[in-house]
Amino acid sequence: MNRLLFPCLVLLLALPPLCPADDFFRPRELPPLPEPLGVAGPFVGVSNGQLLVAGSAHFRVSPFEGGQKLWTDRAYTLEPGASQWKEIDPLPRPLAYGVSITTEDGILLIGGSDAESHYRDVTRVRLEGNTLVSEPLPPLPVPLANMGGALLGGVVYIAGGQRAPDSAPAERIFLALDLTQPDPRWQRLEPWPGPGRILPVAAAQDGAFYLIRGAELIVNADGSPTRRFLTDGYRFHPEEGWRPIADAPRPLAAAPAAPWGGSHIFIFGGDDGANFPRNGELADTHPGFPRSVWAYHTITGTWTQMGETPFGHVTTTVVPWQDGIVIPSGEDRPGHRSPKVFLESAVERKSGFQPLDYLFLTLYLASLVAMGIYISRKGTTTDDFFLAGRRIPWWAAGLSIYGTQLSSISFIAMPAKVYATDWVYLLVQLSIILIAVPVVFVYLPFFRRTKLTSAYEYLELRFNVAVRLFASASFVLYQFGRMAIVLFLPAIALSTVTGINVHLCILVMGVLATVYTVLGGIEAVIWTDVIQVVVLLGGAFLSLALILSELDGGLAGLIASGSEAGKFHVFNWSWD
Repeated sequence: MNRLLFPCLVLLLALPPLCPADDFFRPRELPPLPEPLGVAGPFVGVSNGQLLVAGSAHFRVSPFEGGQKLWTDRAYTLEPGASQWKEIDPLPRPLAYGVSITTEDGILLIGGSDAESHYRDVTRVRLEGNTLVSEPLPPLPVPLANMGGALLGGVVYIAGGQRAPDSAPAERIFLALDLTQPDPRWQRLEPWPGPGRILPVAAAQDGAFYLIRGAELIVNADGSPTRRFLTDGYRFHPEEGWRPIADAPRPLAAAPAAPWGGSHIFIFGGDDGANFPRNGELADTHPGFPRSVWAYHTITGTWTQMGETPFGHVTTTVVPWQDGIVIPSGEDRPGHRSPKVFLESAVERKSGFQPLDYLFLTLYLASLVAMGIYISRKGTTTDDFFLAGRRIPWWAAGLSIYGTQLSSISFIAMPAKVYATDWVYLLVQLSIILIAVPVVFVYLPFFRRTKLTSAYEYLELRFNVAVRLFASASFVLYQFGRMAIVLFLPAIALSTVTGINVHLCILVMGVLATVYTVLGGIEAVIWTDVIQVVVLLGGAFLSLALILSELDGGLAGLIASGSEAGKFHVFNWSWD
């Protein structure tokens, strides 16, 4: 089935590069919160398909005019498609600036603060109509607020924060709660190698927990705390521990963030600290927080700016909902909140195909069918259909075998996996070369002498027809499962660059391959394989050439970067 893959691989070369400066998300305004002054530090999550925003803190009068921060216990829900929020049962107490995490069993509300204290409480809540059903979980070892947290593989991780409203320095504490255990208990783990921090970005992505940026609390000479905004970041893997990641282009704290896809963390807005020393001087004339959307790619360790948000959000929690990311309220400048709620949806990318691309695609597919029709006129016997009249040259048969050994798994999935990890998967490919030796010198000469059409025919001669049927049925069942993947992967690629429906891509490739195979037999399969091997290798070498032409340092730079990242690791010498 690999022959279905190659047309879309050729077409991938026509795909224009995505401009990082383009807006990746398109904001859509949802109904505003009933709190006209907006909220900051709310607990946010999704339960039974409904969006929950509970607790928070706000100012009725600007703090620069003597206003005091007020905490609330109010809770609101929004159903899909609803035109307004609905107020439900409140939280047990006014609370804000904790961590909220959505799980399959409910929303975790962890820690938080009010005007006087920080708390250890951990509660799991779920929505049942207008009722907020709560269940207590083991409390934190210490009271915490302004920390970061995320869920990874059933384990809740909490990092950083403050124990009390005016405590400094910030906590350098790392906690874990394994929800998969029947009696979970918080554990203290080895903290990250950097300084303690408040208001960091925390997210789980690509099998690891990420702790990024935030603000370090420093005690001034007069004993008052101040903030130093950070750019560092760290990755925690449960089996590997901590390691630093690339510093961010600019410092940010209190920025809402969410994982996206399989390898990105998106960060919306945040406070870069540029105006922090002048907050009192600027007061209500503060220009607001940065609006940039930053993406961190966990595989390459790179940062990219991906557009802007409607306003700079800080001190709020984002959550995936309705095929997008919801950003509910938050501070847009010091001491001021906005009641607006936005749903950030990924922008649908249009096809990069041009008329010439469609022409080549059509000609390519038509040539395969034409080849099957032409060859069908040359052979009329069973020997012609299954053995091509034994007139295939050795080099064509060799190229066909080579092409048949490869599929979309080899050409799309495995390079992607190697790109994300290392070269350990090379051993799978080496096994093909190793097995080729006994096949060439033992099996092929045997089948050539006996003039058998297939291995199944030999099984019937050697044993009986039941063994032949069992072996052939087993192979057919295996191929049904394998073909599903082999067809689906190129269909995704073809759909991406053309905009054609994935199911239609699968149908077209499957029907055309079946047509020319049935018409032309093994001879049509072999000669189309020869063409597709040329396409396969040509596409691979052309892709490599294009990459090297755009890469600093060319081939030497590629090898140096790969070696530095450990990508050329091949052998695991452990007995594990």
